[in-house]
Amino acid sequence: MTRMLASVTNELEAALAVEGGADIIDLKNPLEGALGALPLNVIERIVAAVGGRRPVSATIGDLPMVPELLAERVRQTAATQVDIVKAGFFGHHNHEACIDAIRPLAKGGVRMVAVLFADDAFDGSILSSLSNAGFYGVMLDTSRKNGQRLTDYLSIPVLADFVGHSRRLGMVSGLAGSLTIADIDSLLDAHPDYLGFRGALCSCHDRTAMMELDRILAVREVLRKSNIHTAAMA
Repeated sequence: MTRMLASVTNELEAALAVEGGADIIDLKNPLEGALGALPLNVIERIVAAVGGRRPVSATIGDLPMVPELLAERVRQTAATQVDIVKAGFFGHHNHEACIDAIRPLAKGGVRMVAVLFADDAFDGSILSSLSNAGFYGVMLDTSRKNGQRLTDYLSIPVLADFVGHSRRLGMVSGLAGSLTIADIDSLLDAHPDYLGFRGALCSCHDRTAMMELDRILAVREVLRKSNIHTAAMA
């Protein structure tokens, strides 16, 4: 079954996401980029507000691929008591060095998810390195929020290969990238563990606007029905 990840910016949105049935509450600041980070004290407040009712993940920000910087930001974010820390792998350089820097944290118990980008010459060869380093999971997203969606860059068969490869390596997988309700049925053919939403849950589909409960409920209901249909067709 594919579950729903909802990206929130504050305690009120987190409460709406819990009420609306999101399976994981993801903390990010859309004003600061694809994986913009919230202040650490805000993350702590949201974690406390969710109170263990759902797993909580948090991004570390749109950072350059500097190993020491990424490792330190992972440490700081993990210290807020989130369940999952998400780190983006941007560009094409220093990925292996960054993985090596994060490895002790992942092996030491920090549940890490790597975020890769479909619009940034996505290369699935990094998956083995992530698995070997102890990463819990991996997501595919888009780095440029310009109206293009995940499937504008990668086909469903390619996404299914990504999900299958991740699963064989023992990692959970997620798909995100300006997803809409209309994308759910086709993306379930790739069988990801999670689909991630932000803009589709917000007023006027604006990822920087306030999240609305009726939009969360609508996405959750379509995902529920699509899961049932996919299971029946299996």
